[in-house]
Amino acid sequence: MTNKRIDEPTGTEFVGHEWDGIEELNTPLPRWWLYTFYATILFALVYVVLYPAWPMLEGATPGTLGWSSRGQLEQEMRAADAARAGVRAQIAATDIEALAGNPQLMQAAIAGGAAAFKVNCVQCHGAGAAGSPGYPNLNDDDWLWGGTLTDIQTTLAHGIRWEASPETRTNFMPAFEGVLQPAEADAVARHVLALSGKAKDSPQGAQLFADNCAACHGPTGGGLPAMGAPALNDAIWLYGGTQADVKRQILAPRHGVMPAWQGRLDPVTIKMLAAYVHSRGGGQDAAPSAAAPEATPDATKVASN
Repeated sequence: MTNKRIDEPTGTEFVGHEWDGIEELNTPLPRWWLYTFYATILFALVYVVLYPAWPMLEGATPGTLGWSSRGQLEQEMRAADAARAGVRAQIAATDIEALAGNPQLMQAAIAGGAAAFKVNCVQCHGAGAAGSPGYPNLNDDDWLWGGTLTDIQTTLAHGIRWEASPETRTNFMPAFEGVLQPAEADAVARHVLALSGKAKDSPQGAQLFADNCAACHGPTGGGLPAMGAPALNDAIWLYGGTQADVKRQILAPRHGVMPAWQGRLDPVTIKMLAAYVHSRGGGQDAAPSAAAPEATPDATKVASN
């Protein structure tokens, strides 16, 4: 106490340090700051008692309130599911072709399908559903197996060439390698491109097409949705639209596979996905009758490959 030095102008004690003649005053902290500091310490002590705080080997201390962020998320998810339950029940009870008759319910189905699409379908069809070579673009109005809501729902439920589903959609284009000579394959490819105005026609190719291809694709290349035979007269190509691409598909066709979502997704989610895909690119209305002539260019969209 005898060594205590006081700064006369301020009446504050020196701390006893000196740097190049500069000394420091032991100025006390403001009382409001000290009280705030003590309050934060008290808050921290109360928090670690009430809430999960200390990490352990498997989890953390639970806290006396039993609260957790995971538990809160589960509670919010249950509340959201309960809020959607009524709409989902309405969608489940409505025939898929009748959804369009209820615009509000249709929009709810499309919104739900959009969410399901982002989780399950973007890996192949892309975030914007534009597809890529071998993976169909769902934004156009070209449908392979038919573009009604029922058609799309069937494709989603049972997949394409998905062996695990006995009701899967299946078609296989025969390989014409060894059947057609290379020059003949070139002639057919030119004729196919000519159907959509992309090349000059070949009389030889037209005859070969009539003899070998028209049974599935139709005499004018309009396709046949009942067989999954694509339209060839619309310049929309799954594996490329150059002459080399078309020739390759004639000689050694590629066949894509789409998984069946029945069993993976619930029926309501599949129905909502169908509504979303149908809304992307001019989905077709349900046919008034079972009879269907050769498809037009608008009648053959790929909801799968």
